[in-house]
Amino acid sequence: MNESLLLIAAGVVVAILLWRVLAARRPGSLSADRQVEERAAERLAAEEAARHEAERLAAEAAVRREAERLAAEAAARREAERLAAEAAARREAERLAAEAAARREAERRATAEAARREAQRRAAEEAALRETDRLAVEEALRQEEEERQAVEAAIARETERQAEEARRRAAAAVAPVLASAIKAPEETVVMVADDSKVVRVKTGRLLVAHRYQVVMAEDGDDAARLIAQAIPDVLVTDVDMPGLNGLELTRQLRGNPRTAHVPIIMVTSDSDQLRAEASAAGVNRVLGKPYPEAQLIDYIQQLAGSRAGV
Repeated sequence: MNESLLLIAAGVVVAILLWRVLAARRPGSLSADRQVEERAAERLAAEEAARHEAERLAAEAAVRREAERLAAEAAARREAERLAAEAAARREAERLAAEAAARREAERRATAEAARREAQRRAAEEAALRETDRLAVEEALRQEEEERQAVEAAIARETERQAEEARRRAAAAVAPVLASAIKAPEETVVMVADDSKVVRVKTGRLLVAHRYQVVMAEDGDDAARLIAQAIPDVLVTDVDMPGLNGLELTRQLRGNPRTAHVPIIMVTSDSDQLRAEASAAGVNRVLGKPYPEAQLIDYIQQLAGSRAGV
C-alpha cells in the first residue's frame, strides 16, 4: 500500500513539473522542432526528477518501514521478554507456593506423627503401669500366701517348744495363782496393738472366740492414746510398728504410775537379743513368731489373774 502511494505521489510531481514548464514558455518564441525538443527534454527532466523523487520517497518509505519493523521487533521482543518474565515470575510464585504447601503438609504430618507417637507412648506407659500394678498385686498375694503358709508351718514346729517352756514356767512359779483370783474372760479387756490389719483381725477373732473383750490399736501411738482413756487388763503388742514401737510403748507405760502395772505380752522374733531387750523394758511375756494360739490364751489367763489379785 505504501508503494502505491509513492507512485501516485511521483505522478503528481511529474504533472506539476510539466505544467510549470509549459506555463513558462512564451508562445512563438521557438520553432516547432525546438519546441518539440524542449518539450521532450522537459519531459525527460520531469520524468528524471519524478524518478529521483520517487526513489527518495521510496527510500524514505523503506527507512520508515525498516524503522517500523525494528520498532515492532523491539516491541515484540520487549513484549516477549515481559511475557517471559511474567511467566517466570508466575512459575516462581507457583514453585514457592508449592514449596510452602509441601512444607505445611510436612509440618502437619510431622505434628500428626509426633502426636501419634506420644499417644502410643502414653498408652504404653499406662499399659506398663497397669501391668506393674497387676504384677505387684499378684506378688503381694503370693508373698502373703507364702507368709501364711510359713506361719502355719512354723506354728506347728514351735508348738512343742512353747508348750514345754510354759510347763517349766508354771512349775517354777513361787506363788500359784488361785482360781478364785482369776478374772472371767467376759470381764477381761485385752488390747491388741499391731500395724498389720491381718494380725489384728486374726488375733481379735481368737480372743473373741474365747469370750474376751477386745480393743484394737493400729500402732504404738494409737495404743498409748487409747490406754490414756481406758486401761486394759492385758496388752498384746508387736515390736516393729511405725511411730512408737513396742519397746518404746512398754517403757512409756512402765514409766507412768497409772499404767506401770499393765501386763504386757510382746510378739517378736525368736532371738535372745530381742527377748533380753523386751524383758529389760518391762515386758511380762514374750511370744516368738510364729506362736501357738493356745500359748497366747494361756499367757492372758495367767496375767489377767495376777492383775486381778493386785
